[in-house]
Amino acid sequence: MHERILPVERIESIVDVFGNFDENIRLIEQNYRVTVVNRGSEIKVSGEDAEDVSRASKTVEGLILISSRGEAITTQNVRYCMSLVDDGNEDKIAELNSDVVCVTAKGKPVKGKTIGQKKYLQTIKENIVTIGVGPAGTGKTYLAVACAVSAFREKKINRIILTRPAVEAGEKLGFLPGDLQNKVDPYLRPLYDALFDMLGAETFQKYLERGNIEVAPLAFMRGRTLDDSFIILDEAQNTTPEQMKMFVTRLGFNSKVVINGDVTQIDLPDGKRSGLKDAVKILSGLDDIGVVTLTSKDVVRHELVQRIINAYDRFDQQRTQSAPKVYKQKKKD
Repeated sequence: MHERILPVERIESIVDVFGNFDENIRLIEQNYRVTVVNRGSEIKVSGEDAEDVSRASKTVEGLILISSRGEAITTQNVRYCMSLVDDGNEDKIAELNSDVVCVTAKGKPVKGKTIGQKKYLQTIKENIVTIGVGPAGTGKTYLAVACAVSAFREKKINRIILTRPAVEAGEKLGFLPGDLQNKVDPYLRPLYDALFDMLGAETFQKYLERGNIEVAPLAFMRGRTLDDSFIILDEAQNTTPEQMKMFVTRLGFNSKVVINGDVTQIDLPDGKRSGLKDAVKILSGLDDIGVVTLTSKDVVRHELVQRIINAYDRFDQQRTQSAPKVYKQKKKD
């Protein structure tokens, strides 16, 4: 039997680390096959395997560090800390502390929850154009909107412009009733939701009527120069190369652009290249343009979403490996 004793300075940290009905500790015990016990101002970790005890201890120490900074400990924190420890990156747990980007209408602070999200926010801060590529649930849109609202509140910009290409995910929506705005609203709903959360419905409507906030399909951007604005292009994987070039050249003075997308969810017709893929290749390395790649480890939705993404990735890899190779016959001179 192997064991480690972890001293804890604050009793509150023990409460936070164990979680409601010890749900956090149960996750650690199940994952590493150890037993974790509270002994007053200490936590004892014991188990049959020395490596499991070591990893569980590092995870608990990381959670204690997060708690000491005033952060609430959730099962999501626990799983992320375990993944960092398993990858040998437990030292990065100390880097998880992020500044508050924005406070929502309900008083909830918005900040990066993973190393990838922290890098994403830092890239937006340091660059004029940021390209964020990653799977669903990694907070690309939500954090970008938070940055936009923060810049607007600090009067660094005068307008927030949110746009996305009007491409259906396998469904045809042209029969929907109403005028043009009614028809495009379903495409833009995720952007509305993020703004409602940050500003509240009434404040959002007020700024919308004043023209400080604009939510529109990508086609509406053609021919414009966008000064003093924070512009977010969402679902950029569904742009064509021509649309992407049109969009990035809308940039005006004192503006920021954030381009987000997931290259595994392209809804363009077969044979059409994704403008997001082209933009990453063409624009990477240019001054004032940052590219951030988020992974399934940065997913902050239900933990099942992370497992679903990983399952699809494994399936795609197996299908690629098992696909028959096509050899082109050389033409005879």
